[in-house]
Amino acid sequence: MQIYSSSSTKLTNLHIIKSSSHHNQWRHNHNLKQLVVPSSCPNLSVSNSQQHPLNQSVAAIVLGGGSDAELYPLTKTRSKGAIPIAANYRLIDAVISNCINSDITKIYAITQFNSTSLNSHLSRAYTGFGLGKDRFVEVIAAYQSLEDQGWFQGTADAIRRCLWVFEEFPVTEFLVLPGHHLYRMDYKTLIEDHRRSRADITIVGLSSVSDHDSGFGSMEVDSTNLVTRFTINPDDKGQQDLISVESRTSRRSDGTSSQYVPSTGIYVIGREQMVKLLRECLVKAKDMASEIIPGAISQGMKVKAHMFDGYWEDVKSVGAYYRANMESIKRCILVVGGFNCRFYDRQCPLYTMPRCLPPSSMSEAVINDSIIGDGCILDRCVIRGSVVGMRTRISDEVIIEDSIIVGSDIYEMEEDVRRKGREKKTEIRIGIGAKTRIRRAIVDKNARIGQNVMIINRDNVEEGNREAEGYVIREGIIVILRNAVIPNDSTI
Repeated sequence: MQIYSSSSTKLTNLHIIKSSSHHNQWRHNHNLKQLVVPSSCPNLSVSNSQQHPLNQSVAAIVLGGGSDAELYPLTKTRSKGAIPIAANYRLIDAVISNCINSDITKIYAITQFNSTSLNSHLSRAYTGFGLGKDRFVEVIAAYQSLEDQGWFQGTADAIRRCLWVFEEFPVTEFLVLPGHHLYRMDYKTLIEDHRRSRADITIVGLSSVSDHDSGFGSMEVDSTNLVTRFTINPDDKGQQDLISVESRTSRRSDGTSSQYVPSTGIYVIGREQMVKLLRECLVKAKDMASEIIPGAISQGMKVKAHMFDGYWEDVKSVGAYYRANMESIKRCILVVGGFNCRFYDRQCPLYTMPRCLPPSSMSEAVINDSIIGDGCILDRCVIRGSVVGMRTRISDEVIIEDSIIVGSDIYEMEEDVRRKGREKKTEIRIGIGAKTRIRRAIVDKNARIGQNVMIINRDNVEEGNREAEGYVIREGIIVILRNAVIPNDSTI
């Protein structure tokens, strides 16, 4: 599996920004309860500037993700973008790789919620390549200042408070990207479509997903892909009321067809339009999907849709995370357009942090339809239809089926086990003990599974909370918590 190709990668140093006093002129009220669009807002339609290569004219803004109850406990100690996926990667790697492969090399990652592991991953994965100051992945950590005492209040608030950073380079467009989606997209095509249509905002919509419930709203688009109506449901983005706005400039004839498509939350916004919206027209708005986009449409901005028909997964729940991992197992020949093909694409590789791990060691292991990460130690076990993450230790006579073993951060030596056993009254090693059986489960990092343990959801429970015992059940999937200890002879 190719992780890094020195001949095609264009990366450089990462910087972490924690505070600044240069943004005092863009203060705003964090107590906004509803969308407010000033009637005196100036004309927002701004003609596109002279076109330049993407690595000079486009900056990507990647959002690390906030708290999400549906992903708990996977987000108990990490943000959504930092969740491990497909044995060797993090979710945010898919989005960063899309940027790099599309020649977008000015990448800002805005982080706040449980950001320690995400900041560490980004700084270690995408730094030190020395290709100049205008090619970078730069982390902007949430900060407070004398003017803004609170943390970021939402996606729009975060972007507004970081505009002074984004203005360092004279780009013409911003590409706003959620950091927890799994897909492969050529952003060059998206940017070209945005420029060709002379749109103020372009939103990526899903054309091949019929049953997707997007938390980023839905769009009514006409035959020219002009967005004529944008709707956010009450359950989306914490809204209490339905938000639905119609473009005041749209004029459709009776014979013009239209369709509703879900939004992915991926936006291309002109630099001047972004500044006007956040600093002049919607200075109190907190969220991009529920406030900025409806506000722009209601003010007469030209908003277009760019249709995407490839594989796309919004990893917003434990079930979605489980399905995404299971899809990564399937062979390319069986899943046309599936994300698994991305792992083996020499032209558009998936990048992640380079690691100096030994090859996985397997002793009489029987493995079918599975992915095994780097540095694993597998004894006489059976693994079917599963994802086994880095540094996983699996003992004799273990059977793992349709499961995700996230892996561990360290190799635990025998002397460490004996010492910890005396301190914590347990001698269960990190990994999976002998004669254990695991079926349709997620075992998070550094978990200690004893011998002869049955993790099989014996009672077919759909939802259950046993955090005190080291596990929860979501959508019928058992999730063993990070650092949990499951005693010998336990049955779940």
